[in-house]
Amino acid sequence: MSKISFNNRNSPFFKVLKEKVDSYFVNNNIHTAGNRRLLFKSLLQISSAMALYIVLVFFNPGSLVSLLLSSLLGFNLAVIGFNVMHEGGHQSFSKHRWLNQASAYSLNILGGNVYFWKIKHNINHHTYTNIEGLDMDIDVQPFMRLHEQQPRYWFHRFQHVYWLVLYSFSYLAWIFYDDFEKYFTGKAVAIAEKRNLAPKEHLIFWLTKIGYVSLFIVIPIVMVGLVKALIGFSIITFVCGLFISIVFQLAHVVESTQFPSPSEESNKMETEWAIHQINTTANFATKNKFISWLLGGLNFQVEHHLFPKISHVHYPQISKLVKETCQEFNITYLEYPSLIKAFYSHLLHIKKLGHA
Repeated sequence: MSKISFNNRNSPFFKVLKEKVDSYFVNNNIHTAGNRRLLFKSLLQISSAMALYIVLVFFNPGSLVSLLLSSLLGFNLAVIGFNVMHEGGHQSFSKHRWLNQASAYSLNILGGNVYFWKIKHNINHHTYTNIEGLDMDIDVQPFMRLHEQQPRYWFHRFQHVYWLVLYSFSYLAWIFYDDFEKYFTGKAVAIAEKRNLAPKEHLIFWLTKIGYVSLFIVIPIVMVGLVKALIGFSIITFVCGLFISIVFQLAHVVESTQFPSPSEESNKMETEWAIHQINTTANFATKNKFISWLLGGLNFQVEHHLFPKISHVHYPQISKLVKETCQEFNITYLEYPSLIKAFYSHLLHIKKLGHA
């Protein structure tokens, strides 16, 4: 598919909004990056993950305790991804470049590859959100049908049931299949041209993949035995994948979000880029401070898509400006009051698409 463009001529909505947001930071003498609270939270989350790992691998607790701690570790790793890796990958974790890079590379410690992630997420997903063929985050065919432009198969009638298994396996598929497919094809996304990786990226890819397997599979097998280690690893990756997938789906694949297509004649989107982001994205549980703390502000997904280089610690205040400007321009601001209601909307959405 050829590159599409947005109708950004003048961009009246985003110009007004950006002026308000810029003024907020200038008038309050605040930096757009994360602050000490984010650093403290991140250190706490990393420390808890390390503690869980040490207890599981080197103290070998009983089976029931191990099952619980493995689930908590999987959950903990996803939280690190939301708060540390995601922020660093968008260069919003800190005003210090080295700290952003270190935060971003935490993905490699968790089994992924930040080089491929930045292309797939920062460029394709954040630019072409919910556009078929360009946003690879909605391309899980043929396993699921997420919008009407995708083909429907008989088994999609049950996708509102088997989503649990599919989402749980998503993390394993990411680190052991998707990354390797990107590496050997030279394409970070399917529609992209083949790229030759720099020698440094080859070295980082293999060293971190080997390091991940050693840390989460080899060492546990040596310390606690093959069966127990593999069961624990499965639980960790299933819980992590399930949590990550659900958070993403609630932001973009619910009843209210749109999946627009460019004009066939001009290959151009009718709206400006910022309005497209609002139409394709939904917030949820923004008044729940614990969920916001846990998800790294990803429940403020509208604000994140409009200002991805601003740290999530500022989203509660920025959301007020976004809502105000949406009212001025008569633009619908999508938001669910709770995580449960957003999740229910997601299930209704995929059930409807499966039976359509």
